[in-house]
Amino acid sequence: MSEDRDAGGKDAGPVEATTGGENGADTAEWPVELSGVTESVVTTLGPNGLWNAAALGLRAGDPVTARTWGNTRTRRNFHRQGEGYVQFVDDPVAFADAALSIVERAEPVLESSCAWTRVAVERVDTGTSGETDWEAWTLRPLESAVERETVPTIDRGFGAVVEATVAASRLGVAEYDEGELRDRLAYCASVVERAGGPREREALERVREHSSW
Repeated sequence: MSEDRDAGGKDAGPVEATTGGENGADTAEWPVELSGVTESVVTTLGPNGLWNAAALGLRAGDPVTARTWGNTRTRRNFHRQGEGYVQFVDDPVAFADAALSIVERAEPVLESSCAWTRVAVERVDTGTSGETDWEAWTLRPLESAVERETVPTIDRGFGAVVEATVAASRLGVAEYDEGELRDRLAYCASVVERAGGPREREALERVREHSSW
């Protein structure tokens, strides 16, 4: 997932990382204010010594929580390592790749990361939705850094890419209607065509490549 990306604003350069005290998670803070469910990319260390990147929805609260669905690499690595790097990216291609394909890197922080937080994770709940098992986790910051500061812009195409990754990931899952998912994907594609830029269009092609769409 190595992409060159116009950040959409002036690059202020990296900001020094902040860490907690002796107990880390007691005092470290998130580098951004979270609300609702924030889409992120998490990297976790696998048994092969590489960092696996995957999409992760962060539910705001104290503490912040997230769910893993199925027997994914993220779930297994959370159990093995008890931590990961949550990253906030502004590149739709990087997000689409992480959401729908296997992305492994030698380093935990991605080139597309605007800010990151190393978190300690703890499983607090489990359940089943349809035929899919899920696990709920708390995420507590251990250290964080802002890699670059940009002027935010709103692009409907990026939002459509995110929605497309969700719909594409559910294709072939019994409890979801295939026709409705494909209608949603077609709508997302029309939004990207009308309102997205080159990176959003490339990201949508990645969604097609990485799924049965």
